[in-house]
Amino acid sequence: MNGAQALIKTLADAGVEVCFSNPGTSEMHFVAALDHEPRLRAVLTLFEGVASGAADGYARMAGKPAATLLHLGCGLGNGLANLHNARKGRVPLLNIVGDHATYHVRYDAQLQSDIETVARNVSSWVRTSASTAELCDDAVQALAATMGPPGQVATLILPADVSWSEGGVPAALPPRAPAPAAAADDAVLDAIAQAVRSGAPTALLLGGRALREPSLRAAARIAAQCGVKLFAEVFPTRIERGAGLPPVERIAYLAEFAAVQLQGLRHLILVDAKAPVSFFAYPGKASNLVPEGCEVHTLARFDQDAEASLAQLVQRLGATDAPPALQAPQRPGLPRGKLTAEKVCKAIGAMLPERAIVVDEAQTSGVLLAAFTRGAPRHDVLTLTGGAIGQGLPAAVGAAIACPDRPVLALCGDGSAMYTIQALWTMARERLDVIAVVFNNRSYAILNVELQRVGAQGSGEKARSQLDLDRPGLDFVQMGQGLGVPAVRATTAEEFVAALEHALRTRGPHLIEAPVPSVFSGLKLRLLPRLLASLGSLPPSVARAIKRKVAP
Repeated sequence: MNGAQALIKTLADAGVEVCFSNPGTSEMHFVAALDHEPRLRAVLTLFEGVASGAADGYARMAGKPAATLLHLGCGLGNGLANLHNARKGRVPLLNIVGDHATYHVRYDAQLQSDIETVARNVSSWVRTSASTAELCDDAVQALAATMGPPGQVATLILPADVSWSEGGVPAALPPRAPAPAAAADDAVLDAIAQAVRSGAPTALLLGGRALREPSLRAAARIAAQCGVKLFAEVFPTRIERGAGLPPVERIAYLAEFAAVQLQGLRHLILVDAKAPVSFFAYPGKASNLVPEGCEVHTLARFDQDAEASLAQLVQRLGATDAPPALQAPQRPGLPRGKLTAEKVCKAIGAMLPERAIVVDEAQTSGVLLAAFTRGAPRHDVLTLTGGAIGQGLPAAVGAAIACPDRPVLALCGDGSAMYTIQALWTMARERLDVIAVVFNNRSYAILNVELQRVGAQGSGEKARSQLDLDRPGLDFVQMGQGLGVPAVRATTAEEFVAALEHALRTRGPHLIEAPVPSVFSGLKLRLLPRLLASLGSLPPSVARAIKRKVAP
């Protein structure tokens, strides 16, 4: 075997089933070797950000890594935004990045770059394989690193001559199963149990695997027994929700609303989550969102077993038989009339099928999505963990490949969809059951909000022109059709309902463009900063009511 053939066999033996690729010259021997390994599915993408985002979405749903195949440092750089999201989501992911032949590096050819430095921005494990004989052992170590715990991004750099040279030896064994993650120790459990029993206002903040059903039920038992609040991270990697599952309130994106949610707490218990901080720095506003006087406890670190830790805390608190509060089945009625973002979210809540996977990158257009889908049949939601937009369409590709028997909805803003619009072509090529809904409000609406919040003075026409997506407007129907995806535009609620109904009953990918006005515009946009600034001076009950109204 040459190095590439041995590497691909090692990956397949270790359980890697999918490689999302955007190859170039240095990767041609890997590409050729794909034909000799039927267990590894190769999925071509037209942009490296699609490959990395798809590998992220795949891992979130499959619970194991996919591989990416990228071309040199430039290709890896093109995929960095979604690799950043994967890193923040603690997702297992393996990059294989081709490099120039080892003897060619000294000539500093046009595409020569320091790949390791690029990779370290997003990877916990980076190595350039030095020889064909060592390549497969390097791959085994890389895969072990991806699985953690916690899950991580690993980057294996593959020089062309290491790939094409003979003498490749597949790893004798697949990567060893990682040692079981430890649960919280007795001292931590005792301290947290004491805090919960104190009667002081307390909340559990859940993230990562703590947002899967077993952990949710354990947390809900604690809430029922002891009166603690349940919160989820603002952008969870994956959250299971819907009818029959415990409801959990996500921390708000806007720091002012998050402060309202956390106000008055004396104990905040982290479970596979980090303490909440403001998404950005704002003049005169705190970055740390933990209320003054609130003690932060960690029940389960990222490298610990959140489910086992919660189960042990349930026992400590005598909550084993406490009935958890569960979300009742509840659907909104079908919307009618002029189309708005709220009506799109309402229609999705009314029609969401059981076991759907929702990739939520709807930005400001999706502020009401959680409220309208909380009582829908059980579903999973994947969110923008690292905040780097352009994840929605690629993550839907990966989720659909990981779970081919489940419907996938990708909800995107117009700006974020344009970052990785090439994902539509991969959906068409692979015949994936993905429904892409693009909220087209012809602007980077979230940045219009941020322009107001940061207190930037003197903004006028030139500033506003940097935030709008008009002149010319974006035509997603033509783009979808041009990339091989059937696409329609819905201008009324009735048209949107009909389009979604058709897409749900028809196999293959679909795109629905939803031209909607911005949720925050005009007087509402101008008043929002004043409203947010006033929350701290209002009675808590009033502030909470405003938060529920604006961002439920």
